Amino acid sequence: MTHAPAANAVAPDYEMTVVRQFTIMTVVWGIVGMLVGVIIAAQLAWPALNFDIPWLSYGRLRPLHTNAVIFAFGGCGLFASAYYVVQRTCQAALFAPGLAKFTFWGWQLVIVLAAITLPLGFTSGKEYAELEWPIDLLITVVWVAFAIVFFGTIAKRRTSHIYVANWFFGAFILTIAVLHLVNSAALPVSMWKSYSAYGGAMDAMIQWWYGHNAVGFFLTAGFLGMMYYFIPIQVGRPVYSYRLSIVHFWALIAVYMWAGPHHLHYTALPDWTQSLGMVFSLILLAPSWGGMINGMMTLSGAWEKLRDDPIVRFMIVALSFYGMSTFEGPMMSIKTVNALSHYTDWTIGHVHSGALGWVAMITIGAVYVLVPRIFGRKHMYSTQMIYTHFWLSTIGTVLYIASMWIAGVMQGLMWRAVNEDGTLTYSFIEALNATHPYYIGRFIGGAFFLTGMFFMAYNVYMTIAKEEARDLPNNEEKKNVVLA
Repeated sequence: MTHAPAANAVAPDYEMTVVRQFTIMTVVWGIVGMLVGVIIAAQLAWPALNFDIPWLSYGRLRPLHTNAVIFAFGGCGLFASAYYVVQRTCQAALFAPGLAKFTFWGWQLVIVLAAITLPLGFTSGKEYAELEWPIDLLITVVWVAFAIVFFGTIAKRRTSHIYVANWFFGAFILTIAVLHLVNSAALPVSMWKSYSAYGGAMDAMIQWWYGHNAVGFFLTAGFLGMMYYFIPIQVGRPVYSYRLSIVHFWALIAVYMWAGPHHLHYTALPDWTQSLGMVFSLILLAPSWGGMINGMMTLSGAWEKLRDDPIVRFMIVALSFYGMSTFEGPMMSIKTVNALSHYTDWTIGHVHSGALGWVAMITIGAVYVLVPRIFGRKHMYSTQMIYTHFWLSTIGTVLYIASMWIAGVMQGLMWRAVNEDGTLTYSFIEALNATHPYYIGRFIGGAFFLTGMFFMAYNVYMTIAKEEARDLPNNEEKKNVVLA
């Protein structure tokens, strides 16, 4: 059990400027990244929308979209949450605040450089790691600074206990550092061109060891840290089972590392490696659902909050999508299922059930919790706008993933259909033509989600612009988080 400082102890002077900066940019980059996503969704439905301009083509905008939503929107949300949570739970101000400021400006520079180089066609060609070597070096420097600030704050904590959210943040920081260094190893041949240090199947294996664990640690572990702090705060109740949260942590980080080969079924990768990835992917279902159940059950005795608190709705629906996508992923890793799903839009539906349903919605909920606290306001400007945002996000996500599920299963069935003489029943063009209505459905779903982000931006702006003092004690959150 954590021993809180004495009642007459002076509260730390928390460093909130960098938290505010990252929180605001979370909203800004969320709009930018999702806008690019809606544009490329429209291009798939109506290809003429690239206007024959090379830097507006799908092939260049797609990596810009993935980098913007993962590393700009998601990354800024993680920086803001990690810096806020580590201070509150350690009851200590950030270690090396000047270095923390550097991480903000350094990370924004990384994002801007990505926004310039990717449309120009400068790319390593690696999924989620397309940025060329000079930007990779900058990422490394910023990430090391992030680790120094975070773990330095842990080291100077005024509590004996390290709350579980910090375990997840810490694992995410360390693992992403290792993944980035290994996968980005390359031989530069010019200022904006390099070639991977690995070749053939080894390059593919290392890339998907990185790619799947970028999902596992950047898009899962980091946001679980967010979940384990902000749900108890917003609900006003302790985590359902602290013991389960620790088991969840160790099981997740022990198993996730081995699941990457399921991206390479039926390729040149050795068959035993593919099977190993499938088995570990199936095992992953248990720790993933352990975290989902723990978050859900934190509402035990407080389910009525779902009726009148749209922020809680965001968080619980995010957990629902987390549970669904972490069931779907292991199922799709089974070789016989993967034979149907791979290379189809079913995979795109799966990715976005996690990206929109889990990552974006838990981040949005966390931002709505953060903004009043870090800007000294009693509450968000408009609760009704949060309700509107919630429904736009939920309906948009369901439209998106349902369209892609139907399209993907249909594609898989059409591609493998054969006539009695062994010839293909359908041409690729016929399958593509049949998919077209669902591409329009995806575009509409994405547009719904993007519209919700504009409601959020206006709500955040008006909350900050209001002149309103917040009459709450500095350590108000301690009573809601169990540090046991």
